[in-house]
Amino acid sequence: MGEKTLLDNNYIKINHIASKCMRIFIVLIVALWCFSFFSGNCNRVVLSYVMSAAAVIAFIPTFVIDFLKYDKSTHIKYIVIAIAVIDCTLMNSILSHTCLVVWIFPILISSLYYNRTLVLYASLFSIIGVLAANLYNFYLPEFTVAPIYNDINDQMLFTIFPCVLTICILSFVAYFIVARNSDMLRNIISSSEEMKSNQKELIFAFAELSESKSKYTGEHIKRVAEYMKILGEASGFDEEYVDMLSTAAMMHDIGKLMIPEEILDKPGRLTDEEFAIMKSHVLYGDALLEKCPGEIMKIARIIAKEHHEKWDGTGYLGMKGEEIAYISRLMSVCDVFDALTSERYYKRGWSLEETYNEIVSLSGRSFDPKVVGLFKENFDKFKKVSQQNPDKSIY
Repeated sequence: MGEKTLLDNNYIKINHIASKCMRIFIVLIVALWCFSFFSGNCNRVVLSYVMSAAAVIAFIPTFVIDFLKYDKSTHIKYIVIAIAVIDCTLMNSILSHTCLVVWIFPILISSLYYNRTLVLYASLFSIIGVLAANLYNFYLPEFTVAPIYNDINDQMLFTIFPCVLTICILSFVAYFIVARNSDMLRNIISSSEEMKSNQKELIFAFAELSESKSKYTGEHIKRVAEYMKILGEASGFDEEYVDMLSTAAMMHDIGKLMIPEEILDKPGRLTDEEFAIMKSHVLYGDALLEKCPGEIMKIARIIAKEHHEKWDGTGYLGMKGEEIAYISRLMSVCDVFDALTSERYYKRGWSLEETYNEIVSLSGRSFDPKVVGLFKENFDKFKKVSQQNPDKSIY
């Protein structure tokens, strides 16, 4: 998962933090209104109107992000920073030098997003806001807290310039903090990707080992993984989860490592005792993966245990309906589809159409009707995977 994907996955959280910061800003607005109102340093009516407008504007991110749930848009960050700058400009216009500290806020908000360009954007608009606010304050002092200096040059030199300089310094610091954090993030992502790749290779190796006991080729687990990817995407899972689901699917028969080869490879019908031993591979899979850490292994454990369960409760462990994890219901369709279409030394492979009809006919009995619906909608994709990944050999 790259930096962009990682940030996209956390974008909702970041936007909600930003809206919370704006609610804190409302508290600051109220505190400054109270201080200025009771100190009597400016027109109280104008003060109340301006500060009320600032509070309402500051509440917009909360309304949009928390109430309307419009929290996935990549444009939200620009809106939040623009609102912070507008509020600071309004407050600085009316309160002059008494609230210069508020200009820290847009820089702080911009640093939440791990985006150096955003810090520069916030800095530029903050400087414009400082100039506009102080010029308004200087030329219309009757509605505001009067400026300290009566000369515009002094106002520029001793009020505006220090404020702009402070914003620039804060932006410089924020820029390099964000840059450092971005570098650290890229290093973490790189390490995570390497670890994930190694984990996938290990999973594939173990999956191939489990299949080799029953004389299957590695194409079986590759096809099943692709089928799971198709149904995972059709189910509406995000890209990261679909990737984990596809990887975990390769481990569905890991429990077969504990089953004797004479049972796995028996060409004829299994006796009741042999079938009972064969069925135990789901419990062995559950036990083998129980102590394995990580989200992929957690998913793999569920699938390994439940992939032979049937919707009507006639599966290996007697689970039925919603008792069976949804991902295991997906796996059941994928595994049966590949098992039926694959040729083995003890059976012929069914045609794709025969297999399609069989799975559809078992909807509501062996399979979740919802999953069968997804299978029907994506049957062409199943056909493509099956045709592009034929078994290389059967031995």
